[in-house]
Order: sequence, then structure tokens, then C-alpha cells
Amino acid sequence: MTRALRVAIVGSGPSGMYAADALASQDDVPVSVDVLDALPVPFGLVRYGVAPDHLSIRSVRDTLDKVLDKPGVRFIGNVEVGRDVQVAELHDYFDAVIFTYGASRDRRLGIEGEDLDGSVAATDFVAWYCGHPDADRATFERLLPSATSAVVVGVGNVAVDVSRVLAKTVDELGHTDMPQHVLDTLARSQITDIHILGRRGPAQATFTTKELRELGELADADIIVDPNEVVLDAASEALVASDKAVARNVDVIRGWAGRGPTGKPRRIHLRFLARPVALSGDERVREVTVEATELDGSGGVRGTGRMSTIPADLVVRSVGYRGTALPGVPFDAQSNVIPHHEGRVVRDGTVIPGEYVAGWIKRGPTGIIGTNKKDAAASVASLLADAGTLPQAPHASVEAFDALLDGRGIHVVDTPGWRSIDAAERRLGAERERDRTTIHDRDHLLAAATE
Repeated sequence: MTRALRVAIVGSGPSGMYAADALASQDDVPVSVDVLDALPVPFGLVRYGVAPDHLSIRSVRDTLDKVLDKPGVRFIGNVEVGRDVQVAELHDYFDAVIFTYGASRDRRLGIEGEDLDGSVAATDFVAWYCGHPDADRATFERLLPSATSAVVVGVGNVAVDVSRVLAKTVDELGHTDMPQHVLDTLARSQITDIHILGRRGPAQATFTTKELRELGELADADIIVDPNEVVLDAASEALVASDKAVARNVDVIRGWAGRGPTGKPRRIHLRFLARPVALSGDERVREVTVEATELDGSGGVRGTGRMSTIPADLVVRSVGYRGTALPGVPFDAQSNVIPHHEGRVVRDGTVIPGEYVAGWIKRGPTGIIGTNKKDAAASVASLLADAGTLPQAPHASVEAFDALLDGRGIHVVDTPGWRSIDAAERRLGAERERDRTTIHDRDHLLAAATE
């Protein structure tokens, strides 16, 4: 090939940016990389999934942003693959396509009453408080000021994030980049009790210890743990003995067990061996029916038939993310991933030339942000190994692709446009004595991109 290899990356979250970095950091194959995203801004769940009060984790954005300074790498925002341009069309303009669009939808509980008003997905709640342009503002700005008791289903870090945001004072959140309407709504919250439910025991919870400990350090919230629910069976004891992180979590939870409230205005009830089986209410969810479970000795649980209810007018389900299909791309609906062999997309057992996958849509929603770096590098290695045999795109040039998008009237946000948005958010933050305030409205984002 006498020209640079043209590569499109669909998705600008960590896996997409790490894939772009891996391509731009090698010298064996000249490359030209366009990182496409449906949103006008890059970085995916680092921007719209990491809790705003976790500034050190969100600072990963600065590392990812440096990838866009590398020669041959461009951000192409506000372009939705499957709507503005089809996957088949990408093959006309790029020699290879890497799908890195992640797993951004929620998993459901599959119980009665799940669709009642006041029952929401953690993915939607997190999108709202992070300032996602497609977040349902009206729903959360209606629900939060009228709720007094919340149930969060799940015992992972997202459940902890949701509970912490609900329990914190606005003073504790005022330094973050949350949009002002989010802070104003949280200031009006009447929630006094937050119940975190896990169907298994404390050893099976997937918290990181740092995030878990934060729940016990909040200014206006006590944490309450029932000692009778801090139960370990043989499988749990083996986990504690073999995994230091699990051992630390169990130690923290045991330290809280039996501790009574100190009179703070909010209470976080951390529950184990508690499986929600139904939501009920009138025009809105009003209570959660919970079945007590017991450990079965092998890491699972079985129901006991003992039922209780928790008053709740807000229920947030936080039981995991799932990937979704993209038109024109093979999809395993059972595992919610794109099937692949060593990062090469596979259809009906056959590798599709020029198509690759990385990140959560490749392996499922597992690992931490850094996990995506090694994963993306492995997929890029497969792409580079194939470089000499890939079918050449007939219109593989920056100018030809730009002309396609321009001819369709798409308001593309390129790298300079993103940098203009970044500057505008920093200016908005400075007005409120913060580092940044997220611009949440799509039209405002597009306007800022042209400043």
C-alpha cells in the first residue's frame, strides 16, 4: 500500500482512544485514524459514567485527550454510525474499522413492577448527574425532590456511586463538574434513607475498597449494616483467604456491622442476602418486596421464602451494563458482545476482512479503565498483522470522508471543535470557582464547538 492505512474507530471511550494510541504509536505501518462518536464530545463513560466527585479517575480524560494531539489522529464527533453513515459505507472510506462503542445500556431485574414510575436504571441516573446531553432531565428533576426513601439494587461500584451521590450534601459535590441544574435538584432532595440490596453475601460484592469506605465518611449520612446479614459460608471464607481485596471489603463491612445511627439526617442501609422480587405502588413505586436468601456453600444463594417490604418511592437498578447491536455488524444476543477471534470480527464462523472490535463490546463490561488499554492493543496487533492483506477502500482519504459528511449536512465536531468545548466548560467552571462545569445541552455543545 503506497498510502497511509485509513482506520475508523467507532466509539471514543477508553478502548477507542487506546486503540487510536496503539495505532499512532507504532512505526511499522503508516496510519490515518478517525475516531468517530455519536456525541459531540469524546471519552465515553470516562466523561458520562465515572462519578463527578471522583476527580482522580476522571482525570484519565487528560491522558486520553493527548492521543488527539498525535499525528494522523482526528476526533469526528456528532456523527452516529448506523444513522449518519452506515457500516458498509465506512468500508468505502476506510481500510479497517474498529468497533469500540462499549456497553452502555442497563440490565433489567425481570421482576413484577419494574416499569412503575420511580423505577429507573442506574445508567440513566448516572447519565443525568454527569450531564449527558440525552439524559432525561424531566424525570429526575421530578422524582428526586418528591422521594423520601430510595432502594439501590446491586453491590458494585456503580451502586456505590449512585448511593453516595444521593447521600452527599451539595457542599460535598459543589467542587465537581456537575451541571448546575443537577446540583440544584440534589439540593431539593428529601431522601432520608437509602437501601443498597445485594442478593448474595459481603464476600461476593464487587466494590473496590476505596469506594466502599467512602460510604462511611459522608458528612450527613450514617451507614447501617445488620450483623445477621454479614454471613460467610465455605466459598466466602475461601474468597477472603485468597483475595486481599475481598478480605479488605469484608473487614470494612464487619466494622460497620451493628453500629447504630449517630443522628445524621440520612442513613445508608447496606443489605446482604436480600433479593428484590417485586415492586408495587399506585401511580408510582411505593415499596419493594424483598426475599431473604441464604448462601448455598458454593458461592450462590437460594431463596428462603421469608419476605419483607421496604418503603421506597425511588428504585435504582444497578445490576450491570449490556452491549447493543449495531446495524450491519454481527452480534451475539446471548452475551451482548460482537463475536470475534483475536479481535477480528466473526460472522457465522468466518472472519470479516477489515473489521475489528475492542473494549466492552468485545469482552463484556468487565475490568477497570486500564483493562481496555491491553485489550485494545491486542486487537490493534491483529489489525496490523493483517495490514498487507486488507481490501483497499476505494475512497480512502480524509478529504473524501469529510466531503461525504459535509454533503449530508452533518455538523461535525472535530478535534479543534472539541477543544473549544473544553475551553468553554473550563470558563463556565471558573465562574463558579470550579475547574469545570459540564455543558449538558447538545445545541450548546455544538455552539461552543464553533467558538
